[in-house]
Amino acid sequence: MNTDLSIFHLVKEASFVVQFVMLILLSASVSSWTFIFSKRKELNRAIEITDEFEEQFWSGVVLAELYRKLAAKDFEPEGIEKIFLAGYKEFSRMRQAGNVEPGVQVESAQRVMRIELSRELERLDEHLAFLATVGSISPYIGLFGTVWGIMNSFMSLGNVKQATLAQVAPGIAEALIATAIGLFAAIPAVISYNRFSTRLDRLTGRYELFVEEFVVLLQRQAHQK
Repeated sequence: MNTDLSIFHLVKEASFVVQFVMLILLSASVSSWTFIFSKRKELNRAIEITDEFEEQFWSGVVLAELYRKLAAKDFEPEGIEKIFLAGYKEFSRMRQAGNVEPGVQVESAQRVMRIELSRELERLDEHLAFLATVGSISPYIGLFGTVWGIMNSFMSLGNVKQATLAQVAPGIAEALIATAIGLFAAIPAVISYNRFSTRLDRLTGRYELFVEEFVVLLQRQAHQK
């Protein structure tokens, strides 16, 4: 292989604009991979907590005991645990207030759980927009670098009487590297965004279903003496 056409040599000899485009794309790629690993860990943790909590919740445990158990944990509850704690705390507060209609007790607890659910989803959705942005604009940024590099290659032939492939090949090759880096940044970002969005939608469905099921249990408890 001709060392003059090696990737490192081409990047080194590229114009400032093309090098700047490559730097932007590499930075976007590193940032997106950082978000991918952290978001994957975060979603796995949320799903694990949901599985463990639902197993406890539907095991027949008394709600008050489950509440005390979660509230006494050494570390801060997460995900569905926070939704349950917020709802049951509000329900208990309304019951202890006295002279509050059962329907009002349940509605208040449901409203608090909806707020906590929205906060959890907002937290889990963080950085997903960045992955979507990287996936959508990286190919165009790379294409800009390619067009700029090819344009410079042909402009440099203006004073040459006889152009040869050897004269334009390095410039075209270094320009195409920008497109390759753009695709390298975009493809993992798009795949990860789609995968994380699907998992988050499923987790959202589980959260919302739990809230509805928990409301039914609270309605029964609210009408008990």
